[in-house]
Amino acid sequence: MSQGMLNISSGPHVRDRWTTQFIMSVVALSLVPTAIVGVVVNGMHALFVILASVITCVVSEWMFNKIAHKKNTISDCSAVVTGLMLGLTLSPTVPLYIPIIGAIFAIVVVKCCFGGIGRNFLNPALAARCFLLISFGRVMTSYAADAATGATPVANLLAGRAVNVTRMFFGLDGGVIGSSIIAIAIGGLLLWAMDIIHGEIWFSVLAGFSAFILLFGGQGFNLQFLLAHLCGGGVVLGAFYMATDYTTSPVSRKGQMIYGLLIGVLGGVFRLFGSSADSFSYSIIIINLLTPLIDMYIIPKPFAYRKEAIAIRNGETVKKRSFSIPRPVTALTVIALLAGLSLSGVYTMTKDTIEEQKGAANTASYQMVCPDAESFTVPDAVKSSLEELAGQVYGSDFGRVYINEAVVGKDGSGNTAGYVVSVTSAEGNDGNITLSVGIDPDGSIIGIAFTELNETPGMGMRCGDPEFTDQFVGKNVKKLKLVKGGGGNTDDSIDGISGATITSDATVDAVNAGLDFFWNVMKKGE
Repeated sequence: MSQGMLNISSGPHVRDRWTTQFIMSVVALSLVPTAIVGVVVNGMHALFVILASVITCVVSEWMFNKIAHKKNTISDCSAVVTGLMLGLTLSPTVPLYIPIIGAIFAIVVVKCCFGGIGRNFLNPALAARCFLLISFGRVMTSYAADAATGATPVANLLAGRAVNVTRMFFGLDGGVIGSSIIAIAIGGLLLWAMDIIHGEIWFSVLAGFSAFILLFGGQGFNLQFLLAHLCGGGVVLGAFYMATDYTTSPVSRKGQMIYGLLIGVLGGVFRLFGSSADSFSYSIIIINLLTPLIDMYIIPKPFAYRKEAIAIRNGETVKKRSFSIPRPVTALTVIALLAGLSLSGVYTMTKDTIEEQKGAANTASYQMVCPDAESFTVPDAVKSSLEELAGQVYGSDFGRVYINEAVVGKDGSGNTAGYVVSVTSAEGNDGNITLSVGIDPDGSIIGIAFTELNETPGMGMRCGDPEFTDQFVGKNVKKLKLVKGGGGNTDDSIDGISGATITSDATVDAVNAGLDFFWNVMKKGE
């Protein structure tokens, strides 16, 4: 064979004027409006997070190809797209090592180790996000809201707190950097109009998710409730940009519809019945794994073997086909609805019992920290203050702390026996810490009682032991401080638990928030 001859594969051959570089460049440009909004709303650190992610992705791919003696592929811009997507799914407050580690994992482990673009079985950006959520859960779930650290709108929604759908729609209410729905939708619809992404996928994702939320969300046909769920938690970003990844999605139209519906329904299950507000990423990753199975059983018939083609060849008149829902879509949808109905039924049957148990636990904790009280009432000033807070973070000196309830304890004669403030800190090492602080009329702490403490056994859980909680009893100060190494011998100091600094600090912050609410709201309102 003479030099320069080409080895041509057997036909047919499909060619397109759009190169990979062109497609990826358009996708990257479509994400620019979302990135701009994220930086304007969240500040320059958000820009540094995005840049760190993009630069690390490009450098990682270049270095891998260099070390593996492969052709340099950074010019196709796929690494830039991966970096942009990863950066936009991160909190604007994460330290820069988070996007760097995530970008290396996305490119080296998920993409390059499986052969590069077109061969990865998971979306690299989403796989990296899930990896970061598992490895750095505390850092990844710390978000900025209203210039303070707070819960995401979806977390507030799941907790029954009020959310502002309009602010969520424009990306102004906290969450990840790429949370502007209008910017995401503009970019995504542009890609769809150019036929770069498949409408069957993103539409099916949104339709499946919406149907599940409406059917099993417990709110009936509440459009505002649905819009709040759609505008938060990465649903729209995932539908337009993550689920539509060419490599990890099915090739047939029917397969794409099934794929999208499965993502939407599974995302709805995770959203309503899961424990994390950041769970939509997992639904896409899980269904990515089913793509080969979908492609195996749903194979598009070549045009030459379709009835229309045969009829045209024979000179017959072809009737326009009516729309029909594929049988696999119907079957899988019914299965998903039945599974969701079962979950919803169990939730509905146990909801009242759970609420009663929570109420009984709260009352028991109030009685524990205010033993002289025979009844508890909520003053009007407290009701008004809690309504103004609307579930938002309390103050700016206590971290992510929320005031749940505040009551006045009355003895048998109707005299004030003490005050109780229920506080939740989201700064625990392994989740929320909820406690009740009992305070007598002169401002001395009667005691504290935990109603939620799920920390590490043998470490953080020791904060519930008397050797730690008894330190608070009798303290009459407006603010306590945590000390280490047995230095808590002053009126305002608390000795931390060795090996459980995070839990100790969160507990002290929660008590300080309770004291602050007592002095500035409850006492002033009398």
